[in-house]
Amino acid sequence: MLGLNKKDTSLLIIVALLTLLAPFILNPFPEGSAMAQFNAGYPDLMQRFVIFGIFAIGFNILFGLTGYLSFGHAAFLGVGSYSAVWMFKLLSYNVIPAIALSVVVAGLFSLLIGFVSLRRSGIYFSILTLAFAQMSFALAYSVLSNPKFNLTNGETGLQVYADDPQILQGANSPDLPHLFGLPMRATYTMDVGAWSFDFNAGYYLCAVIMMVVFYLAIRIFRSPFGMMLRAVKSNQQRMNYTGLNSKPYTLAAFVISGMYAGLAGGLMAAMDPLAGAERMQWTASGEVVLMTILGGTGTLIGPVLGAGFIKYFENIFSKINDNVLHSWFAFLPDGLEDAVVFLIHPFIGKGWHLTLGILFMLVVIYLPGGLVEGGQRLLKRFKRKKKDTDDAPSGKTEPAE
Repeated sequence: MLGLNKKDTSLLIIVALLTLLAPFILNPFPEGSAMAQFNAGYPDLMQRFVIFGIFAIGFNILFGLTGYLSFGHAAFLGVGSYSAVWMFKLLSYNVIPAIALSVVVAGLFSLLIGFVSLRRSGIYFSILTLAFAQMSFALAYSVLSNPKFNLTNGETGLQVYADDPQILQGANSPDLPHLFGLPMRATYTMDVGAWSFDFNAGYYLCAVIMMVVFYLAIRIFRSPFGMMLRAVKSNQQRMNYTGLNSKPYTLAAFVISGMYAGLAGGLMAAMDPLAGAERMQWTASGEVVLMTILGGTGTLIGPVLGAGFIKYFENIFSKINDNVLHSWFAFLPDGLEDAVVFLIHPFIGKGWHLTLGILFMLVVIYLPGGLVEGGQRLLKRFKRKKKDTDDAPSGKTEPAE
C-alpha cells in the first residue's frame, strides 16, 4: 500500500487512527469528575501534540539517521513562524500560502546554516548549530526589530494589524487564519452523556499534514538515501575511504529536517497568528532533543510519542495545584491529607519539570531505546505469556493408537 511494506503500512494506519480519533482517546474521563483534570482532548493541546510531533519527526531524520546532534533546530521553527505571519500580513489569512512560504524559507535558511555547520562533526557541529540559533534569536529579538526595517517586532512579537496590506483578503473572508473560508478555530462539540468531545478544524488540518510528513519520513527511512544516512551514522570515516562523499547526503538530511521544523513553525502561526523570538531560544531546541530521545531515537513513531508525552506533562501536570490535590485526597484524615499534599506538591504545578526530569532519567537508564523500546518489551512479554499458555499441557490423556 502506497509503496510501503506490510509492517510500515500497519504503523501508518495505527498513527492515522490515533490521530483522527484523538478527541475520543484523549478524553477518557467524564466532564466534572475528579479525573477530568487528566483529559487532554481540547483543541489547543491536540494541535500542539501534532505540531511538535512534526517538529520531532523532522529532527529525527537528521539525528536518528545520521547521528548529527543539532542544538539549533528552533531557529527553523522560528523562521517558519515569522514567514507565515508575514504572509498573513501581506497577502491574506489563508493558511496554505503561509505554510508553503514557511517551508521554503526554512529550507533556504537551513541550507545556509547546514553548509557552514556540516564542515565539522560531533560536538563541534552541535556547538555551531547552537551558536547560529542564538544569533538568530538575538537578531529576531533586537536587531531585526529596528524601526527602519521592523521584520520581527522584537519582544512584542510579530502579528497582523488592521493597516497591513493583505492584498488578497476578500471582504467576506474570515478575519483570522482559515482554509479557503473555514476558520482554523472552528470547533464542533459533541456531548455524549457526561463526556464532551471537541472536533477542531485547525487540529484536523495539522493532523492530516502530520500523516503526510510521517509517510514521507517512512519513505526516507526505507530508501537508498536513508541507507546512506545510516552509513554516515555507522562509520562516516570508513564511508569516505570507499570514495563516497557523505557531505551532500548530510546536507540534504539537514535541509529536510529544517523544512520539517519550518512547517511546524508555520502551523503554529496558522493556529495562532503570532510569532515571537522565544520560539528560537535554545530551550526550544533542547526540547525537541528530549522528545526524540524520550520517544526513541532512530525509530519512526518514537518522536511523535515523545512529543506527546512532554507536551502532556507541560500542559496537564503544570495545572495541578494544591487545591486540586486537596480535592483528590479529601477522604483522608486532615493530618494525613496535608502530609500527602505536602509530599506531592514539589512534583506538580511549577515543579512539573522535576517530574519530567525523573521520568526522563528512568527512561534513559532502563529504556535506552525510549518509549518504543518499552512498548516492544511489553509486547514480547505478552506474546511469551500467550505462547506459554498455549503450549501448557491440558491435563487430558489421548488414547494410544
